[in-house]
Amino acid sequence: MKTVSKRILIGGVAIAALLTGTAGTLMAQQKPVIATVVKISGIPWFDRMNTGVEAYQKANPDVVATQSGPATADAAQQLQIIQDLIAKGVNALAVVPMDPAVIEGTLKRAMDRGIVVVTHEADNQKNTQADVEAFDNSDYGSALNVRLAECMGNKGKWTTFVGSLGSRTHIQWVTAGEENAKKHPDMQLVDPNNESFDDANGTYEKAKEILRKHPDIKGFQTSAGNDVLGVGRAIDEAGLSGKICLVGTGLPNPSADLLESGAITAIGFWDPQKAGMAMNAVARLLLEKKQVVDGMDLGVPGYEKVTVKKGAGDGLLVIGNGMVLADKATFKEHLF
Repeated sequence: MKTVSKRILIGGVAIAALLTGTAGTLMAQQKPVIATVVKISGIPWFDRMNTGVEAYQKANPDVVATQSGPATADAAQQLQIIQDLIAKGVNALAVVPMDPAVIEGTLKRAMDRGIVVVTHEADNQKNTQADVEAFDNSDYGSALNVRLAECMGNKGKWTTFVGSLGSRTHIQWVTAGEENAKKHPDMQLVDPNNESFDDANGTYEKAKEILRKHPDIKGFQTSAGNDVLGVGRAIDEAGLSGKICLVGTGLPNPSADLLESGAITAIGFWDPQKAGMAMNAVARLLLEKKQVVDGMDLGVPGYEKVTVKKGAGDGLLVIGNGMVLADKATFKEHLF
């Protein structure tokens, strides 16, 4: 018995070394395991998503719900984590891809093994049974740019930031922003699609470069959750708060000081907590061989009456209504 106990302990330690917070849970064979894999661990956006995964676990004790992700925004590292989870024999994967194309083959192999696959922020993912989106991505990107154009007085130079050029939703948002800006001939897009890799410090350095290169720039539209923090810091330190417009994806608590100072004009977001819960809810339905149908209530705020369409592959596209835009006057209504 001592030898067996040692083997179990060693196995648990090995899993913990690979997937923080999941030690032992993947060994609970009597319960289905839903493993959420995010783009990057340890940043506010996905820390918030983890609270949703934990809340789903608490409300559904008959399943094991976990979250893991790479320490840096690296598609190859995320791929390795997914491959390891498949090898461990999880029952379902809920993935927020860093780059959907990189994991297509691996997700196909997972489904071929009978593993349920659900994705988020990846409506072009072919090898998924359901991609869950908080809203229509084109509508979101356009809404950000409408707010930016309003702040800029519909004229002047502006630029865009994305987490990576492989990030499907980020490209959709800035592309929709560009389309909206075409309504305003006096808006001039310069040096678009700067890659931030969701690194606030790296974004800060790039924003400073852009401010030096284009001292007359009037606006930034950003995509990754940390981008507004890096760009906002650069604007604030340059003494340009309230003079340059910054609208992008971000969370209220981390953005609070920069919203108050005027360095950030407005943030757009959906609640990652609710997205995590919605992904797990869909994964549970599919594990139980239940249908995901148009108009259904997933039991999660913002996903009470989802739109269900055909996805990029053989799976479904599940769209909620969770978009929020907030500024200095309203962000305190959504503190997290």
